[in-house]
Amino acid sequence: MEQPLRLLFAPRGLIAATGLTAFGLVAGGLVLAHTMNLAACPLCILQRMLYLLLGLEAVAAWALAGAAWPRRAAALVMAGTALTGAGIAAYQTWLQRFAKGVSCTADQPWWERFVDWAGSQWPLLFEATGQCSEAGWKFLHLSIAEWSLIAFTSMTIAMLAATLRKA
Repeated sequence: MEQPLRLLFAPRGLIAATGLTAFGLVAGGLVLAHTMNLAACPLCILQRMLYLLLGLEAVAAWALAGAAWPRRAAALVMAGTALTGAGIAAYQTWLQRFAKGVSCTADQPWWERFVDWAGSQWPLLFEATGQCSEAGWKFLHLSIAEWSLIAFTSMTIAMLAATLRKA
């Protein structure tokens, strides 16, 4: 059992686990949304986009993981993406806990217009119809935004570990 754990915590294993988790979270979010009639908000959609980006970055990082510096650079880019997602999830968590009834922003910033555009192009993945400050469904007393914060933070830590580890 020691060998599979060593492979999982090797840089390529961390990259693969992060990518698979990111794609799995998108799939899980879609299943939850459609089976429980949950409405995703613009911040939820941004997080979904970042999970998809992380998955695609993981595919590229996996291909580059043979050499040390390309692997480290790819893992560092992935850490930046995951950290961005953690920041968005933290902001949404703050909205849900302390700013109930408030929309995502006071006006419609560029990223919200981008989410609207993406939703018109591919509604199954990117349509935003919910309020950012409404927690909606909870699991173990944590909202989806709080679980997303945990996931993005874990992915950031994993990618920093992949950046620092020797092959």
